[in-house]
Amino acid sequence: MISFGNLRRFIYGVDFSGAKDAGKKIWIARGVIREEILSITECFQAEDLPGSGRDREQSFRALREFIRKQRDSIFGLDFPFGIPMALVKEESWEEFALSFGDIHKAPEEFKKECKSAAGGKELKRFTDVDTKTPFSPYNLRLYRQTYFGIGDVLGPLVRNNMIRVLPMQRPLPDRAWVLEICPASTLKRENLSLSYKGGDKKHRVARTRILGGIERRGFLRFKEESLRSKILDNPGGDALDSVIAAFATFTALKNGFTSEENSPYALEGWVYV
Repeated sequence: MISFGNLRRFIYGVDFSGAKDAGKKIWIARGVIREEILSITECFQAEDLPGSGRDREQSFRALREFIRKQRDSIFGLDFPFGIPMALVKEESWEEFALSFGDIHKAPEEFKKECKSAAGGKELKRFTDVDTKTPFSPYNLRLYRQTYFGIGDVLGPLVRNNMIRVLPMQRPLPDRAWVLEICPASTLKRENLSLSYKGGDKKHRVARTRILGGIERRGFLRFKEESLRSKILDNPGGDALDSVIAAFATFTALKNGFTSEENSPYALEGWVYV
């Protein structure tokens, strides 16, 4: 654990999914900071959480409860926390998150409404441009993650004041802190953008190169070698993405959560890389 002021916090990286079998596809990496190095101690699927399962609704409920209970922790979640400000009608991010589920009734409607309001274009947020994220929040490859992430994870937790979402909300000592991250952007920053998702030997080699590249920075290690092998052996790369998410979260903490807190970032969100 790391002493942050008077706080002691764990680091979690979450590779999110909006699939029907989200419990299988969501991976969570847990780390602690020792001697200014992030030590990954666990990496598991959301279906392994208490009260969880493979079903999307059940796994989301378990994930929310898990985040709520980790009051001494910081979470990095890899889905957009907002949409371009030109499409936002609310005055604040909190209002946007709380009303999201009422306004958008289904992921397909969300995508269609955003694209229609944008004149058929896929607009990006300012932070997407700044941090070189690959897609608009309502892009075909991402809109389900955006929809379920905001509507089914963040929204309910914000409504019950169970978390603090940075930088749109001020951190509090007795709440979990939640950050938006993007593994692809982190890999670009580290000059490690490789094709690593797949079951071929070349994909595992790429995953090994990525993990080794991060480890050589001197800020990441694994509690056990078997855990490192488990992550590399996951063909979809989801386990690795959760570790990258944890590493990005650790980097944000190490850098003092440097971000833009004013508009448009306060309304659209900020990606920590």
